[in-house]
Amino acid sequence: MKLIKKMIFAVVSAFIIMLSGCSKTEKIPEKHIEIDGLIFSQRVELIYAEQFAIDRYENGYSVIHTMNGESFLLVPEGEKTPDGLSESITVIEKPTKNIYLAATSAMGLFAELEQGEAVKFSGTKAGDWYIDYAREAMENGTMLYAGKYREPDYEMLLENMCMLSIQSTMIDHSPEVKDKLNELGIPVFVDYSSYETHPLGRSEWIKVYGEMTDTSELARQLFSAQAEQLDSISEQSTGKTAAFFYISTSGQAVTRKSGDYVTKMIELAGGENVFENLGDDKATSSVTMEMEQFYSQAKNADFIIYNSTIGGEITTVEQLIAKNELLADFKAVQNGNVWCTKENLFQETMKLGTVISDFNSIFTGNTENEPPVFLFRLEDGEKDD
Repeated sequence: MKLIKKMIFAVVSAFIIMLSGCSKTEKIPEKHIEIDGLIFSQRVELIYAEQFAIDRYENGYSVIHTMNGESFLLVPEGEKTPDGLSESITVIEKPTKNIYLAATSAMGLFAELEQGEAVKFSGTKAGDWYIDYAREAMENGTMLYAGKYREPDYEMLLENMCMLSIQSTMIDHSPEVKDKLNELGIPVFVDYSSYETHPLGRSEWIKVYGEMTDTSELARQLFSAQAEQLDSISEQSTGKTAAFFYISTSGQAVTRKSGDYVTKMIELAGGENVFENLGDDKATSSVTMEMEQFYSQAKNADFIIYNSTIGGEITTVEQLIAKNELLADFKAVQNGNVWCTKENLFQETMKLGTVISDFNSIFTGNTENEPPVFLFRLEDGEKDD
């Protein structure tokens, strides 16, 4: 059954890519690049990720290919950059350090690899980090705020010898910034993990950063541990339905699109998303609904899961109902099946296997034996009075 599931995701992925008008093989070469003076050894095995490839060569060299058609040659410390290298290949010298990280999803991967110190500059302020290492590093000054992706502090980056900028796909909206960084001699690597069709494809990007920091074996082990959590979950549906959402400041319900990775994690956990046909384009990952429409589709959901990463963390059912009184009539509210995400959920890219396991735990009623890590049940404040 595990093989069947992987085959299904592969077919779905290929179909989505076909609809988008480009194929993975048009962007990522099917075989390694021939580089003068280097001897190819292997292409790294990937299980779920499709938006990158890693080719290894002898003497510690490797090339990372990404879905936008770019290739990056990692040159080991003490080794020379090969002569006659194609201009289409960007060189990154190791040890990779003094990184300007504007892709928040990658921070958790560096932290898991115990390589957080490689990140010297952040595009996120201390108060917006929910990863302990990043917040503490910024508070004690070992990591510096260098401006958002669209307005980096170029002077700071140059003065402190920034060696690499890791950006999210948002940099595609500010091409002038990418051009300026490259002009200043700071290579720009774009993290396309958000384009992965399988949730664990995002987690598998830890292999990219393991390659950059010479911790590839640890990266493999960490990813395998997450994949094993998914493998341990039964293939059968629990028959439980769930609504994942938050209430906006304007009083509307905001949920995830049908093809979004959060809805896929719910499905992989054996649950069923109550919302169907909400769109699967990549422009945004969420859908805003009027409360009347949300009520009609979600009132009978077995579970409601409140997204605190945007809506703000709440602790009681009363706080939830205060956002809209219609929620009091929901089946899940009346049955005590109201859960909330912890605020670090979307910054912990490495732990998506754990998130899926958390969903499965609440759907199967096994939370006492398998306490969720990223979810908690909302308390009924009235019972405490």
